[in-house]
Amino acid sequence: MDLKIITPERIIFEGVADLVQMPGSDGSFEILKNHAPMIASLGKGQIKIGNNNEYQYIEINGGVAEVLNNEILVLAE
Repeated sequence: MDLKIITPERIIFEGVADLVQMPGSDGSFEILKNHAPMIASLGKGQIKIGNNNEYQYIEINGGVAEVLNNEILVLAE
């Protein structure tokens, strides 16, 4: 999946991910390939990005995520 994480200041991450785990405002959730389209509000926490069994973590203070056609766009604070 293509993942892009953007803040008002800059692009934090742009690349490919096998899984993305996010801190939703009502609890964390995970996105895998071919996930149904959705828009979700995000709370404070870490975004976990997995690719080839390697993981990267990005701290956010909230935001919004959109999932559509194996593309994930995160507008983060």
